[in-house]
Amino acid sequence: MAFTKLSIEAAGADATRGSFPPSETDVWTIFRALRDARSVFGLRPGHIQTLQAMLSFLKPGHGETVFASNNSLCQRVGGIDERTLRRHINRFVELGFIKRNDSSNRKRYRVRSSGGECISYGLSLTPLLQRASQLIAIAQEMENNRRDRIFVRKQILTKLAHLEEHDPSNAFINHARKALRRKLSLPEYHALLANTDAECQSLSTPDDPPETMELPANDGRTVRHQSKSEEEKKDLDSNIGLEALKPDLLTSVCDQATSFSTERLRNWLDIENHARTLAPMMGIHPETFEKAKNAVGAQKASCAIFIMLQLGKRIRDFGAYFHSITLGQRQNQFDPLALIRRLSENNERTV
Repeated sequence: MAFTKLSIEAAGADATRGSFPPSETDVWTIFRALRDARSVFGLRPGHIQTLQAMLSFLKPGHGETVFASNNSLCQRVGGIDERTLRRHINRFVELGFIKRNDSSNRKRYRVRSSGGECISYGLSLTPLLQRASQLIAIAQEMENNRRDRIFVRKQILTKLAHLEEHDPSNAFINHARKALRRKLSLPEYHALLANTDAECQSLSTPDDPPETMELPANDGRTVRHQSKSEEEKKDLDSNIGLEALKPDLLTSVCDQATSFSTERLRNWLDIENHARTLAPMMGIHPETFEKAKNAVGAQKASCAIFIMLQLGKRIRDFGAYFHSITLGQRQNQFDPLALIRRLSENNERTV
């Protein structure tokens, strides 16, 4: 294997037909291309080892025909039996990579005339060299596909880590990681990436750019008053619909959550502290609870914990449901007062 290029003899029709110029024929580049693209042609590693052994018998300036005997080829492959060798050679012949030029006695040799014409009997690798551009293109396409799959996979893993950081209890994370255990095609990776992007976009994270606010030229205190007013308005908006919901009503209807408290829940602060204690027991990360509190308000986030625990088995995944009604797409649809009234009516019917 010390040489890298074949120098094809110019004399003799059989030796030169279909050959490449020495500068264009890099036999080991062609070999590596077929090795990398072997799955396309249904070749196994044993076939590739046999081809490598045949190529190693070629000598510069002696054409593209292998004259080595089957016994010599078997030894160079690593001691395989002759039946396996013949099976490998037949497979290459079927694929059109090797052409048999048999003599009358099946021996492999070369004869020359006085005029310099040459006839070679053996295993001709000319068809393999003639398909160099095809093999190299297939191998390059497979390599590009492999690199693209790795690239998209890394994007998915990065987004899953971001999603897990902000919502560890999200059910989509386990679904995506199970899918990544399989060998996916490039379209499947792109589909999973699109689903991961959609899941990440449903999160209300602080990564969103802050809204710009036009500052006055001469009065800094006005800015502080304006900012404070906006915060108060946000807190007021988050509690709209909860004014009629008293702590006593919540604790009496949601007796499942109340039963876990060792002390009486007198006000909304007690309820919030108790909800913060219950959240990890329900598979909700403390950080997720804090983000929900900032997004919809402490009362609404606390009510969500109490109501979910009261619903019990009717909710399959507490973490995913909590994220959906406080940080996700159903945030605006979540009405604690309406749910509490409905639960209260159901309790009265069962009594």
